[in-house]
Amino acid sequence: MAKIAFILLCHKDAPAVIQQAERLTATGDYVSIHFDARARPADYQAITTALADNPGVVFARKRIKCGWGEWSLVQASLHALEAAEAAFPRATHFYMLSGDCMSVKSGAYARDVLDSADKDYIESFDFFQSDWIKIGFKGERLVYRHLVNERKHKWLFYALLNAQKRLRLDRKIPDDLQVMIGSQWWCLRRRTIEAVLEFCRQRPDILRFFRTTWIPDETFFQTLVRHLVADVEIESRSLTFKMFSDYGMPVTFYNDHFDLLLSQDYLFARKISPEAVFLKERLGALWASDRTDFALAGDGQKLHNFLTGRGRIGRRFAPRFWERESTLGQDRELLMIICKKWHVAKRLLHAAEKATGLQGIEYLFDEASCIIPHLGGLERTLGKRNRHCRALMRMLFDYHNTDRMIICLDPNNIDLVKDFVSDRTNTKLLEIQCAFDDQYLVGHAERVGLATRDTPPEIMERLLPTLRYEFEYQSVSIREAEFPNHFRLREGHGRDEQADVLQGFFSTSPEIARQLAETPHLFDG
Repeated sequence: MAKIAFILLCHKDAPAVIQQAERLTATGDYVSIHFDARARPADYQAITTALADNPGVVFARKRIKCGWGEWSLVQASLHALEAAEAAFPRATHFYMLSGDCMSVKSGAYARDVLDSADKDYIESFDFFQSDWIKIGFKGERLVYRHLVNERKHKWLFYALLNAQKRLRLDRKIPDDLQVMIGSQWWCLRRRTIEAVLEFCRQRPDILRFFRTTWIPDETFFQTLVRHLVADVEIESRSLTFKMFSDYGMPVTFYNDHFDLLLSQDYLFARKISPEAVFLKERLGALWASDRTDFALAGDGQKLHNFLTGRGRIGRRFAPRFWERESTLGQDRELLMIICKKWHVAKRLLHAAEKATGLQGIEYLFDEASCIIPHLGGLERTLGKRNRHCRALMRMLFDYHNTDRMIICLDPNNIDLVKDFVSDRTNTKLLEIQCAFDDQYLVGHAERVGLATRDTPPEIMERLLPTLRYEFEYQSVSIREAEFPNHFRLREGHGRDEQADVLQGFFSTSPEIARQLAETPHLFDG
């Protein structure tokens, strides 16, 4: 049976490191810790004291000051590997983790996976032929010498790089190596680790080469494993689930991502938020359990996009100065219909346009296909619409020559609601609270790409609670924001009560409000 020695690289949060080590060793596995030498001495002392009597824990013989993109991360890994290889002769696999990682399966399931195939799990793609590097320079990582940290000494880093280019000081890559690239989060068999460590002892020239490459933790082990191990014994994938934003930054997981993480075909995940205490507790209990019946969907990116806000393109940008200082106009009124069932909001909007004469626009900030007038290019993409939301609405008011407008918004776009409410114009919010049965949730999952008609029932059963929780969470967020002029139209309430709500929101007569409440098939579908 597989026994895992976890190589834990960490630099902060001593209590979390202690908990992680205790949790992983409680199931009979091992942990080798490298704690960054830049960290506070008191934190390292707390870790070593707390784990001193744990026979499943060992510490790297030497601590390194680590920096992103530097050889120091590889050197720290090697020190921790050497300590683990010597201390734990029964370890069959060595699994690289960071302090931000957590298990997303049980220990029993992880051991079954490793026992099922005699393979190394490491992303290993041809450095020059693959498209693994999406942005930034490529060959320059290897053929020039990088002597300073790019993040700490950016000017000097690029000055040295440009000087080498001008002087043609590029160097040859070792002839007997095919450089590979991939994620630094890998799981390798014992004989592979022993071969790597022996290779390092025999080939100091290779270490000298990689020592001055840029981001060697993405190339060093990936290259050596492919050099030392037969291709048929390498599974070119990581067993650690991770995602990156459009800007290449690691995505962080929170308490409401439990179901998402469990359904992925991985053993661990990173990064877990330090604030996600409940998530950590649930994942920790899961690792200690004997559970092995996991329904795998592989829909992580789609489900995460849904949970973090479909349509909220542009929220990652800081407001432009003209957005902060602009206003829709003090004499104008913006009526916002907030509803998760878009067809319900659209029916009410079109009925209100006909009955009141008000100008309305559907989900212009959530739906790229929403038709709006040509406004010089500002309207072309959801990104532009969201980034310049006030400027866009001001132009729409001017275009339609009106002081009152209705728009529809998805409840997930609460940041945009807050932006408009903070404006010096008059705003009203009508939240339409609909019922969501399983049939609707299944259809919604298919419409937004979280599922297909071929999705297995057991996967859908795990997905539906996540969707329902997300819808409820959005409604609670709106309520807790305590927006002024907040009206609620509830499905299932009587026509008289609904008419009263609509009369207040639209500032219209009782007759027109009643007419709107009786809109045919308003809540159908």
